[in-house]
Amino acid sequence: MITSKIISNGILRALTTILVVCAILYFLYEIQTVIVYLCVSLILCLIANPLVQFLKTKLKFSNSMAATTTLFLFILLLIGFILLFVPLIISQANNLSLLDTDNLQKQFIETERSIETYFNIQHVDLNDMLKKSKITSTLDFSYFTGFINSIMGFMADMGMGLVSVFFITFFFIKDQESFKATARRILPDNNEDKILNSITKINHLLTRYFVGLLLQLTVVFILYLIVLMIFGNQNAFVIAFLCAILNIIPYIGPIIGTILAGILTMISLIGSDFRSEILPTTIYVVIGFMLVQAIDNNISQPIISSKSVNSHPLEIFLITLISGITFGIVGMIIAIPVFTMVKVILKEFFPNNKIVSVLTERI
Repeated sequence: MITSKIISNGILRALTTILVVCAILYFLYEIQTVIVYLCVSLILCLIANPLVQFLKTKLKFSNSMAATTTLFLFILLLIGFILLFVPLIISQANNLSLLDTDNLQKQFIETERSIETYFNIQHVDLNDMLKKSKITSTLDFSYFTGFINSIMGFMADMGMGLVSVFFITFFFIKDQESFKATARRILPDNNEDKILNSITKINHLLTRYFVGLLLQLTVVFILYLIVLMIFGNQNAFVIAFLCAILNIIPYIGPIIGTILAGILTMISLIGSDFRSEILPTTIYVVIGFMLVQAIDNNISQPIISSKSVNSHPLEIFLITLISGITFGIVGMIIAIPVFTMVKVILKEFFPNNKIVSVLTERI
C-alpha cells in the first residue's frame, strides 16, 4: 500500500538526485577549461602512442625518456608551425602596402559626394540628420581599447593553455601503465575486464584514427601545395598547410580553406593587372582546391577514416552528417571518435544483442 510517507520519500529522493546532477553539471561547466586541456592532452597522447612504443621497444627508452623525447618533438612542431606563419604575415603585409591608397581615397570621396548629392536632390540635409541621430555620441571608442586587451588576454590564456596541455600530456604518456594499474584497483570486480578491454580497444582504434587523420591531412596538404605551386603562389607551402589544417572540420573546413586560399592569392598578386592576372589565377586556384576536395571527400577521407576505425564509409558519412546537424561544427569534429567509443563499449557489454553485433562486426 502506497502511503504518504513513501510518496514523500520518493519525491525527496528525486529532488536530491536532481540537485546532485545539477551540482555535477555546474561543476563540470566551471571546470570546462580543464576538461578541454584533458581532451587535447589525451588526443596528443593517442597520436604519440606509435612513436612512444617505437622508442620503448626498438630504442629501449624508459617511460620518462620516451615521454620527454615525444614532448620535445611536439614543442618543435609547434615552434615550426608558428614560424611558418611569420613569412606569410610579413608577405601579405608587404602586398597590402602596395595598394594605391590615393586612388582608394579618391574613390571614397567620390562615393561620399554622390551620396550627398542624392540627399540634397531629395531635399534632405545629411549633416542635420547625423546631428539629430546623435550617432557620434553613441559611439564607444573604448571598444578599441577593450579589443586590444582581449587580444592580450587571449595570448596569455593561450600560453597558459599550452603549458598545461604539455604538462598533462607528459604524464599521460609517461604513466599510462600506472593509470591502468590504478584503474584495476578502483573498478568493480564484476565489470573490471570489460571496462579495461573497452579502454584498450578504444585506445587502439582512436590511435589509428588520429594517425589516419594526420595521413589524410598530409595527402590534402601535398595536393594543395601542387595546385598553388602550379600557379606560382609565393607562399604556397604556408597557405597549403593552413588550408589542410582546416580540413579537420568536415565539409565546412574545406570551404573555408578554399575561400582563404582565394583571398590570399588575390593579396599576393596585388600590383598585377586585375583582369589578366589576379582574377584568372584566383579562379584557377579555387577550381584546383575544389578538385582536391572532391578527391579527398570521395576517396582518401572515407577510405582512411573507415580503415582506421574499422567502420563502413557510409557509417562515417551518416554519423558525421547527423552530428553536424545536431551539434554543429564541434559535433562534426568529434563524431567519429565518439561513435567509435560507443561501438566498442556496446560490443563489450552487449555482445549478444543482434543490432549491436551487426553494427560492431568489423571491430
